[in-house]
Amino acid sequence: MKQKFAAWFSRIKQWLAGLSFRTGIIVLVFCALFYIISFAQMLLPISTAAKGVLWFIFFGLAKTAQYSGILIIGKAGVERIKNWRKKQRN
Repeated sequence: MKQKFAAWFSRIKQWLAGLSFRTGIIVLVFCALFYIISFAQMLLPISTAAKGVLWFIFFGLAKTAQYSGILIIGKAGVERIKNWRKKQRN
């Protein structure tokens, strides 16, 4: 069972790493939106239980999008973002 899970995880990781840099940025934007929604929904006039369920769902989506975006962008993408920020400061 452990080997099947490892193989499945490896295939997903390879697929995500094969996506474009732009796709990674879009996924990270969705991550930020899910974080905002997960906490902003606390302002809604609904029951505490419903708020807890909504928080659980949107916070989980945010974490999933965060880690997926990082896998898509990869190390080269992180360096690309750092270089872009350095150029913006100059």
